[in-house]
Amino acid sequence: MFTGIIETAGVVRAVIPDDGAVRLVVEAGGFLDGSRAGDSIAVNGVCVTVTRTGGALFEATLGPETLRRTTLGQLTPGARVNLERPLAIGDRLGGHLVQGHVDGVGRVLERRPEGESWWIEIAVPPALAYYVVEKGSIAVDGVSLTVASVGADRFGVSVIPHTATVTTLGGLVVGTLVNLEMDVIAKYVERLAGAYAGTRPRGAADEERPA
Repeated sequence: MFTGIIETAGVVRAVIPDDGAVRLVVEAGGFLDGSRAGDSIAVNGVCVTVTRTGGALFEATLGPETLRRTTLGQLTPGARVNLERPLAIGDRLGGHLVQGHVDGVGRVLERRPEGESWWIEIAVPPALAYYVVEKGSIAVDGVSLTVASVGADRFGVSVIPHTATVTTLGGLVVGTLVNLEMDVIAKYVERLAGAYAGTRPRGAADEERPA
């Protein structure tokens, strides 16, 4: 479980195809202190398992499901990525509950300055739009954000200067694809309410396990 409060931005050093999967090598500096193989790390909002560490680098294997459901397969050497370690018992929950299980991919439709902040609008897949609620929470590339506006097929967020600087959101441009994770509480409430009412959750017919 994560919070969507990014600890640091790492740099992709290698993307190595490996029999249908991809070995991702990321440089993360002191962020890795105390990390070891088997640990979980959220990379752009995707929970991956560390398979190897060495110095300032860690390696993770991205399986076919992760490559299909997220943007990680499009990473190239030199790309910045948002990194977060799992929430520890007793830590402050500064963002919201984030699983690191990406629900789908959105696309940046608009990015414009708004005072010292940035206003960003993102297209959301139709099957996920139902879960986007004004003033609710959403994770964009692993960053916990508050939804500021909602449209039929899009939502808007305001990114403050600090967030734009310490995460990859400051580098978003129109057309950029981003990982989206909807509020897990909303998804559980819908499933439980649907079971009580004898109806199926939206998208249940073609439901897949998130990455």
